[in-house]
Amino acid sequence: MRAPSSVARVLAGLTALVAILSLVLQFVLLLPPGGGLQGVGSASLRFLGYFTILCNIGVAAVCLARASGEVEGLAGPGPRAAIALYIGITGLVYVLVLRTLWHPQGWQWWADAGLHYAVPVLYLLGWALGEHGGLHWKQLLLALLVPVAYLAWAMLLGRLTGQYPYPFLDMEMLGWKALLGNVASMTLAFIALGGLLWKVDESLARR
Repeated sequence: MRAPSSVARVLAGLTALVAILSLVLQFVLLLPPGGGLQGVGSASLRFLGYFTILCNIGVAAVCLARASGEVEGLAGPGPRAAIALYIGITGLVYVLVLRTLWHPQGWQWWADAGLHYAVPVLYLLGWALGEHGGLHWKQLLLALLVPVAYLAWAMLLGRLTGQYPYPFLDMEMLGWKALLGNVASMTLAFIALGGLLWKVDESLARR
């Protein structure tokens, strides 16, 4: 795998910067005024409960590695493609499902725009224009384990705190039948889009 070009490294650095700034802003906005250490703890738990946040942390980590010129580890084909899948679905779910459920204002609008719009677009652009090849289907199977682990994490948080990160995962409100239907739909989306992403990588590698 050849080293990323100067343009690719600059784009990766820009993407990492936008992700980090958006993450920091979102965390600050979650802090309750005068909450002390307990407030920081509860804000941290809530912060890390969102798939969006975890995906953006992944974007920042991969892009920082790529901006430094690395071609293996976090900057390798597998992690880069996996993060493309996660952040792509993050953007799609927000636009198609969550966007109409609230209307952020002020600084929250900026955090929201960064996490759900700017970072997905910048990252997917960088992935599409970057180096391709070196992916194996076994890596897709490994990548699909992350959403499964997140589902377990989200359910645990919901049971412990009574607050589920997303309405389509709220077992108390939906009941088991509707929840399982939503999980099945998301599972199919991850498998289908993951397979498509891996095939696109194969095609781009032949350019």
